[in-house]
Amino acid sequence: MSVIAVFSATHCHGEEVAKSVADKLDYQYVNDDFLEQAADRFAVTKENLLSAIEGKKGLFGKQDKDKSKYVAFMKSELANILKTDNIVFYTNAAYLLPRRISHILRVCLVGDFNWRLSKLTKNKISEKDARQLLKEEDAVLYNWVNWIYGLAPWDKRLNDIIEPMHNKNIDEAVDLILKYAEKDVLKPNKESQKLVDDFVLSTKINAFLAEKKHDVTVAADNGKVTVYIEKYTLRVEHYKNEIKELVETMDGVKKVDVSIGKKFHMPSAFPPVDFDIPRKVLLVDDEVEFVQTLSERLQTRKFESKIAYDGEQALSSMDEDTPEVMVLDLKMPGIGGLDVLKEVKAKHPETEVIILTGHGSDKEKDIAFELGAFAYLEKPVNINVLSETMKKAYAKINRSKNDT
Repeated sequence: MSVIAVFSATHCHGEEVAKSVADKLDYQYVNDDFLEQAADRFAVTKENLLSAIEGKKGLFGKQDKDKSKYVAFMKSELANILKTDNIVFYTNAAYLLPRRISHILRVCLVGDFNWRLSKLTKNKISEKDARQLLKEEDAVLYNWVNWIYGLAPWDKRLNDIIEPMHNKNIDEAVDLILKYAEKDVLKPNKESQKLVDDFVLSTKINAFLAEKKHDVTVAADNGKVTVYIEKYTLRVEHYKNEIKELVETMDGVKKVDVSIGKKFHMPSAFPPVDFDIPRKVLLVDDEVEFVQTLSERLQTRKFESKIAYDGEQALSSMDEDTPEVMVLDLKMPGIGGLDVLKEVKAKHPETEVIILTGHGSDKEKDIAFELGAFAYLEKPVNINVLSETMKKAYAKINRSKNDT
């Protein structure tokens, strides 16, 4: 029988749907509780593993250096569970399951933002707090899936079924999943079972090496194992031999090759520094998908940016992690962009603020400049215009430093 992975935006009845499917099919139900098994097995805490999925909160803090290790542990535990069929997964860790395994049905439950907002406000949560919560939850899911695949959670390439829960009830969603689960294409076959076996072996090796602090990725094909070194190391050939000796004694391994991975690169003794680009950029916008895309586009131009999804989050972060350049939307729920600008320039005058809005007016433009905005741009913005404006803002900061 098939394996079903149910993924869900928050407040879209994901747990109810997944449990109902498991009950009706008499399948094993696997949620985040499996992380406790992984934690016990690898002598870490469940919170460590959850942190790899949920990420860090600090806007300019370093990413958890152990993230790859914790992911290796989760994948190994998932692989052990996957050795048996008849499973319904309801955990975001299941995004780590290989997409090539054909007998895994991937279901994504989504819901209109305002529909989800109305569900939350019915539970005596203020609209302001509900909006903030939804944005933060959506960002966590987006960042996790984007880290794995470079895609959004609701991308059609990641899912076999996408169910809009604002147009369906729980029973309708369950019935559709059950209908697909009966299809012959979702039954395990020789090839899909072989891919499971390969996944079990590769994740076992990866977790074993991660415990020994080796930053690698592992692929397996019928007992033939390839280990890819992802982190630069001196004496590469010696290191390859060390890895090979560790792996070739493991059960199920027939042959071992050790190669250089895609992330491996030799660090420069004097890494190039672009002195025209600000090191700390904060993007403030309540449109989650827009601001995530903007961040990615800026990254291709070497701008590393962090994101705040409304004015409150932006202001609360300023004292601890003050950005050099802020790109700020005007129309946001709660504290509006002009109020954010006023407070930023009052408390952190060294931060240059670029207004980027799709709903501005000449009056708001004049007020923004009176409050100290560096520039006023309108959506949709040419990314080259925005990046050049950010460079000019940073140049102004450097001139001010040199004058003092």
